[in-house]
Amino acid sequence: MLTPTGERIELENGSARAEVGTVAARLCMVRIGDVAITEPIDHDATPVFSNGSVLVPWPNRVRDARWTYDGRVLQLDVTEPARGNALHGLLQFTEHEVRERTDASVTLGAAVPPQHGWPFLLDSWVRFELLPDGIDVTHGVVNTGTLSAPYATGTHPFLRIGDIPTEELALEVPAASYFAVDDRLNPTGELEVLDTPYDLRAPRLVGGLELDTAFGGLSTADRVSATLVARNGATLKVLQDDDWQYLQVFTTKIYAGPNGLKTAIAVEPMTAPPDALNSGLGLRWLEPGELWEGSWGLRYAEGATR
Repeated sequence: MLTPTGERIELENGSARAEVGTVAARLCMVRIGDVAITEPIDHDATPVFSNGSVLVPWPNRVRDARWTYDGRVLQLDVTEPARGNALHGLLQFTEHEVRERTDASVTLGAAVPPQHGWPFLLDSWVRFELLPDGIDVTHGVVNTGTLSAPYATGTHPFLRIGDIPTEELALEVPAASYFAVDDRLNPTGELEVLDTPYDLRAPRLVGGLELDTAFGGLSTADRVSATLVARNGATLKVLQDDDWQYLQVFTTKIYAGPNGLKTAIAVEPMTAPPDALNSGLGLRWLEPGELWEGSWGLRYAEGATR
């Protein structure tokens, strides 16, 4: 069945369920028992705010959709017209092929071919492995071209804990720095979070946050880069490998059907911060034939009651 998110692949592991769409290797839904831990995308819905999308070969923005390679200024397509930037890489509308599949896992892959502002050839894949208490997601790439190629990746899941209103959840992010931005959301500098509204090292209610902010200086004990906590003690943890040194947090309102709008939060693991093609921060240069893989994940734990 053709949907806006492509073929919907269902995964099962015990009472856990997930759905992955082949367009953008999109995480469409994760549910542990009867508790949704991501904002689900309906089968007939067009995803908003890049919900669940894979971000390759850069996350977030490239300022003015321009960057310099080997002394030449390269012009990417402008995919964020209102701000004049290139947004979320080159695969957010690309159909992926199924490369491996089991009851609880699937690997989706797609090429990143040469195009405007991008003279490289990469082979990219994402492996989703559903667990009884969450999901592990491994991003991989190999440089199949003849040029040394820049690479970064990220993902864009919107998180929740069942039917608990998102504004009532508390968010903790063990980050020492954040990226200040201009009116086009391009970074202007990396600053300490101390004594700023961006200090989330102690839990703060999501309802009191207004963020579209990248964080650095992560201190990830046991790989945990962010934690959402409900009043009943239920927790949802975001995990990141050592190569994933950045995290974007985005709060917004989304459509909630007849009830109008509701608060939503995207917590986005990234291997590089915004505008990495220009700054070089977190950017990995892959030699021809070189392969890289790295993972992030989600873990849910029940509270006293639901």
